[in-house]
Amino acid sequence: MDRLIELYTSWRGAAPSRVEPLAGAGSNRAYYRFYDADGHTVIGVVGTSRDEDHAFIYLTRHFGTRQLPVPNILAVSDDELRYLQTDLGSTSLYDALKGGRDAGGRYNQHERQLLLRTIRELPNIQLRGARGLDWTVCYPQPEFDEDGVRFDLNYFKYCFLKATELDFHELKLEADFRMFARDLTAEPSDSFLYRDFQARNVMLDDHGQPHFIDYQGGRRGPYYYDLASFLWQASARYPNKLRRELVYEYYQSLRNYTEVPSERHFVHRLSLFVLFRTLQVLGAYGFRGYFERKRHFIDSIPPAIDNLRQLLQLRDAFPYPYMMDMLQRLTELPAFTRISQPAANRTDGLRTTDTNVYTAHPQDGPATFSKYDGRGPLVVRVFSFSYRRGIPEDESGNGGGYVFDCRSTHNPGRYEPYKKLTGLDEPVIRFLEDDGEILTFLDSVYRLADAHVQRYLQRGFTDLMFSFGCTGGQHRSVYSAQHLAEHLHDKFGIEVRICHREQGISQTLSRRQ
Repeated sequence: MDRLIELYTSWRGAAPSRVEPLAGAGSNRAYYRFYDADGHTVIGVVGTSRDEDHAFIYLTRHFGTRQLPVPNILAVSDDELRYLQTDLGSTSLYDALKGGRDAGGRYNQHERQLLLRTIRELPNIQLRGARGLDWTVCYPQPEFDEDGVRFDLNYFKYCFLKATELDFHELKLEADFRMFARDLTAEPSDSFLYRDFQARNVMLDDHGQPHFIDYQGGRRGPYYYDLASFLWQASARYPNKLRRELVYEYYQSLRNYTEVPSERHFVHRLSLFVLFRTLQVLGAYGFRGYFERKRHFIDSIPPAIDNLRQLLQLRDAFPYPYMMDMLQRLTELPAFTRISQPAANRTDGLRTTDTNVYTAHPQDGPATFSKYDGRGPLVVRVFSFSYRRGIPEDESGNGGGYVFDCRSTHNPGRYEPYKKLTGLDEPVIRFLEDDGEILTFLDSVYRLADAHVQRYLQRGFTDLMFSFGCTGGQHRSVYSAQHLAEHLHDKFGIEVRICHREQGISQTLSRRQ
């Protein structure tokens, strides 16, 4: 610690005014937050492995030259066992998703947006980050290969499978493991495999934009691995519909960086890595839980078994008959059959639907400009109101806009726990989104609003108004108005003024410069 303070003092030109130890991560590295006299902070790190630290420092500097969202390295000791990096704050994506996890996988719209931003950014570090990277620096190995796969599969066998005392034929299982390892490594890859891509390793800035940390175990490898690791993390309990949406968004983002395989081939390859990753984490949970007796890992086993149970519905996609039979018997052990699967997490696997509800709509026609307007940037005003008090007046003088009736959707105001809350409160938000009617309703609103705003921007108009009405102007209309406003602001960067008339609440989302 003293030598880390010396490094800070040499870099900053003054000793820190305060040093705050930070909670440890999964490695042996120790983290500290250093404060200067003005309250500015940086993160100090003390490592135990020179090779691991060297890999992180090299990768961070390389990613910085690619302008990727990672911390900056500020100072490094001669032995590379201590270094300083920029402080990305204290809010991880894992922290921000706590509400959805605690609700059993019912993620609200804000949480879904954070997930979408993160998953769209992943191909950036995987593909752009790989360009010009010296793979020999990667620790502990430069490439995802067959030997590494078989090591992880045997880790599962010895640390989890044998601990369950399930009877199995080891030579037959080993033969399937060899075939599985060959299939996983069959396709060449020039992308960066993050290796530990999880919500805890994504930090969010003040605008909710993701930044990446803890990629020192990365190496050359297939991009499917990180997607499987992130979306099939057992404790997250992502519902299948949300998983499909995030897979689709990742696939579309990947197109910006490389030539992608067909959707059928992509889904097939992804399913292999989901199965591999599930066995891999069960091995880790077995060692940390059954042998080290750590409660968190024991508690993580049931949702991981649920993930495995879902994958077995696709067993025809996996040409490893003995291994699949053994896994089926594993999920039927008495210790696991008492586990009930949450309704929100039931799945029919990785199959795509015939009608893809996530396909983007084509943009409107070429830009034209009106000679009657165009005095300044577009401002959108969004109201919630009660029909008992009438529709809000248009004060712009344009005399138009949209009025949407929310009364066809399920009303939380009928139930006592929600009567004193509004559509801005978390319990009401979860009620509406779990019910789902409001989301279907807003899907149509978004399509109409997006096309209208796009056209108004093209034509140089300055004002547009949307109003949402319900019985009391308290729950459904407030939720709808707030979410349309945030949707338009996020998508177009325009100024949006929100007025929840019956609640006396006003808010302005400023135009992005």
